Amino acid sequence: MPFAFMIILICQLIGEIISRTLNLSLPGPVWGMITLLIAFHFYTPLQKKIRPLTDGILSHLSLLFVPAGVGIIGHFNVLGEQGLGLVFALIGSTVLTITVTAYVFVGVAKLLNNNPSFEDLK
Repeated sequence: MPFAFMIILICQLIGEIISRTLNLSLPGPVWGMITLLIAFHFYTPLQKKIRPLTDGILSHLSLLFVPAGVGIIGHFNVLGEQGLGLVFALIGSTVLTITVTAYVFVGVAKLLNNNPSFEDLK
């Protein structure tokens, strides 16, 4: 397990180095995940060594939602005052995200000469 944790941290470090050295907008941990994915592709036994650690981390993933829950309870009065605006913002941003994603999908597919239309998305 310490070996697996060390590999994950090394990949994150490599990602941070890539991000900061090349002054990229993509965060270091994302580059680290890309590095880990490449390592998995070229050295498949690594997957079996890392799996027990990742299963353990994923089994405790719910702990990451505790701070969000505490924040909601701690600022419940603000949620009551601004709740309607927050609901509209969440719905609007969701609709906007789905719309932009659909347009980007169709645009990229046209660039790749697959020629889809919005009827294909239905």
